[in-house]
Amino acid sequence: MGQKCMEKVSSFLFEYDTPRMVLVRNKKVGLTFRLIQLIVLAYIIGWVFLYEKGYQSQDSIVSSVSVKLKGITLTNESVLGPHIWDVVDYVFPPQGDNSFVVMTNFIITPGQKQGTCPELPDAGSCTRDSNCSKGTYSREGQGLRTGRCVNFNSSVKTCEIFGWCPVEVDYHVPNPALLSEAEKFTLFIKNSITFPRFKVSRRNLVESVTKDYLKKCTYHKVTDSLCPVFGLGYVVKESGQNFTVLAVKGGVVGITIDWNCDLDWPVRHCKPVYQFHGLYNDDSNVSPGFNFRYAKYYKEDGTDKRTLYKVFGIRFDILVNGKAGKFDIIPTMTTIGSGIGIFGVASVLCDLLLLHFLQGRDYYKQKKFKYAEQEPVSTSTSLPARGSRWVNVGACPEPLGLSEAGSRESPLQNYFLHDSLTF
Repeated sequence: MGQKCMEKVSSFLFEYDTPRMVLVRNKKVGLTFRLIQLIVLAYIIGWVFLYEKGYQSQDSIVSSVSVKLKGITLTNESVLGPHIWDVVDYVFPPQGDNSFVVMTNFIITPGQKQGTCPELPDAGSCTRDSNCSKGTYSREGQGLRTGRCVNFNSSVKTCEIFGWCPVEVDYHVPNPALLSEAEKFTLFIKNSITFPRFKVSRRNLVESVTKDYLKKCTYHKVTDSLCPVFGLGYVVKESGQNFTVLAVKGGVVGITIDWNCDLDWPVRHCKPVYQFHGLYNDDSNVSPGFNFRYAKYYKEDGTDKRTLYKVFGIRFDILVNGKAGKFDIIPTMTTIGSGIGIFGVASVLCDLLLLHFLQGRDYYKQKKFKYAEQEPVSTSTSLPARGSRWVNVGACPEPLGLSEAGSRESPLQNYFLHDSLTF
């Protein structure tokens, strides 16, 4: 038992198996094999290594964004009269982060105070008091119903409400937009990023952006692609939209900053790329544009009042994407190993072609596969000693010099019967 175990251990440690190789001289198969290998090699080098940079380890981006806007415009609206609008008036929120709104149009309802007044017809038309349940609120309404049905005008009755009166009427949106000059406003974006794994930090104010350059530059994708100051009209145009149309009811524009950095090169080559995307679908008539409301409160004769603004504006969302890569031996070896494994596809496909589709497939099968079947052992014949093998001598001629009684054996006969194998 111990000897068998030792033999198995010795066989495991000191023996090596290698697959049998068959050389096939066939132009179709040979050309197909090399062509597949060439395609796999081009994929590994071109796509995996050069394009996807499979020899690098990757790190994701951590980012911070702040913005500043500049611009002044004048409106001469019937309610407000001549009015100057600066950045404090038309930017929401005023602190400026990666998402903000620039007001381009508005509807104003001045002098509102809390009291009772008739609701708009769309929100609470009625014919009698029983149509107006006291204390209820309509989704389109602007206050709580008092339970009374009153005259809205000489021909229409609506439910009376308790709320901020008079109610806002927003049926007619000014066209052209009241702040259409916002197209000339400028946006300054400051973006700081870091790749924590590689301990690399960058700003969009790269080495070529100096103080003097920053004072006079405006972004252009060809001539000034690294300038962080953007004209709002240019941004909207590059997003595929028309500023004059968008300003009437508002919309949404996305600004993406892409940092794709190869840190095998000096860090100064790590630079931002700006892109602009229109996120507003003007093909839909359901709830078009972008708007919200805000109010300015004041006291008049001891009564709290407010001026209500329904603001239409363009919302800008700044999105920062990026990754950094640097050479690392582990992903390099993993990629090489995967590529070597993919080379096996060529052998599999050529075997399929050789053994199943070509005209001489049966002949190739005979050459590729070796079938071994154990022959039955005769019980009347003694087994050879260990290290010997049986040789079929039934078809051999009787050796020369062999007597009828079998009293003498020739050396040739002894060789065939006891052909010992030494390993």
